[in-house]
Amino acid sequence: MQSTEHDRPKPPPFDPGDPIGIDDLLDPEDLAIRAAVRAWAADRVLPHIAQWYEQGELPVIRELARELGSLGALGMSLKGYGCAGASAVQYGLACLELEAADSGIRSLVSVQGSLAMYAIHRYGSEEQKERWLPAMAAGEVIGCFGLTEPDHGSDPAGMRTHAKRDGDDWILTGRKMWITNGSVAGVAVVWAQTDEGDAGRGVRGFVVPTDSPGFSAPEIRHKWSLRASVTSELVLDGVRLPADAVLPGVTGLRGPLSCLSHARYGIVWGAMGAARSSFEAAVDYARTREQFGRPIGGFQLTQAKLADMAVELHKGILLAHHLGRRMDAGSLRPEQVSFGKLNNVREAIEICRTSRTVLGANGISLEYPVMRHATNLESVLTYEGTVEMHQLVLGKALTGLDAFR
Repeated sequence: MQSTEHDRPKPPPFDPGDPIGIDDLLDPEDLAIRAAVRAWAADRVLPHIAQWYEQGELPVIRELARELGSLGALGMSLKGYGCAGASAVQYGLACLELEAADSGIRSLVSVQGSLAMYAIHRYGSEEQKERWLPAMAAGEVIGCFGLTEPDHGSDPAGMRTHAKRDGDDWILTGRKMWITNGSVAGVAVVWAQTDEGDAGRGVRGFVVPTDSPGFSAPEIRHKWSLRASVTSELVLDGVRLPADAVLPGVTGLRGPLSCLSHARYGIVWGAMGAARSSFEAAVDYARTREQFGRPIGGFQLTQAKLADMAVELHKGILLAHHLGRRMDAGSLRPEQVSFGKLNNVREAIEICRTSRTVLGANGISLEYPVMRHATNLESVLTYEGTVEMHQLVLGKALTGLDAFR
C-alpha cells in the first residue's frame, strides 16, 4: 500500500546550531563525550583564555594536562596503557570542542596524544610503552615531538640533528624549532639522522627524558599567534642516550610522517571548532547590534555573510565526520587527511575574517573570541604541513606526477 502524506513522519524543526542534522550521525556515547569536553572547556578555559592570550602564557598547563588526563583526552584514541581507547570520531569531537576554546589547548592535546604518545605507542618497545604511556595518559608527564628544525620545516629529510653511535650508546646533537610543550615536557620524541641510510632513510626516533644532560628547551616568546600555548626550541648538545632509547619499530621518514598524519586528522576537526566559535559570536552580535534603527542581522548583506559561513562551517564538520569514519574503518589515506586539513583550515580562517567584519571594530577586541581564533589559525594553517605542501600531496595523487623536487 502506498503511503500518504499524512503517514510520513514530519521532519524535526530547523536547528540553527546543526542546520543539516549532522548530530544524527552520532550515538549517545559520542554525544556524551562531546558534552563532557565542552563543559570542561567552558569551566576551565573560557573564563581565563583572553587573559592568558593577552599575557602570552599558559600558566596552569600542568594542571590542565592532569585534568585532561582525568577526562580521558590524552592519547584518547590509543588502546591500552591507561588510554581511553575512544573512536576516531570521538577524538575528533573532543578536538573540535577544545579548539572552540582555543587552538593552544587543542595543540597541547594533539602534540601529547597524536604525536608524542602515538609515536611511542606505534613504534616503541614494550618497555618504552610501559614506562611512559600511563603517566602521559594521566597528564602526569607532558610530552613533545621534535621534528621541525630552524632550517628544515617542510623538508624534514634535510634535518641536521644527528645521532651517532658511541659503543652501545647514542649521542644526539642538533636543534629543533617551534616545538609545542617543549619547555614543560618530561619526555621528548626526537627524530635524527643516523648513518644507517641517506636522504632521510636513516632517520630514527629517540625517546629522550628532558632531564638528560645536554638537553635544554628555551621557550619562544614574542609570538602573535598561539599565545596561550607553550612553544620552545629544543637544543641537544651531545645528549647521551642508552641503546634502548631508540624507537625500534620504524626507520626512515615514514615514522614521523605517520605521526603527523594522525595529528593532522585532529586539526581537520579542531579548525572547525575555532570557526564555530567565531561564527556563533557573529550570529549573536548580529541579533543584538543595531544600526539604522534595527539589528544588523536583519540586513540582507549580513544574512548573506552568515549563510555563507554556515554552509562552509557545516560542510567542514561533515567532511571531518566522513574522514573520522574512514579512520575508524582503517581505510583513511594520508592524501585524504591532506584534503581535510587543506580545506578546513582555509575555510576556518575565512569564517573568522568574515565574522570579524560582522562585529566591526569590536571584532578586534579580546572581549570576543574572533580575532584570537583568527590569529591562532594563521599558525594552524602552516604547522603540520603548509597549504602548499598539502596542495602538492593532492596534486601528486591526482596526476601521478611528483612536483616536490
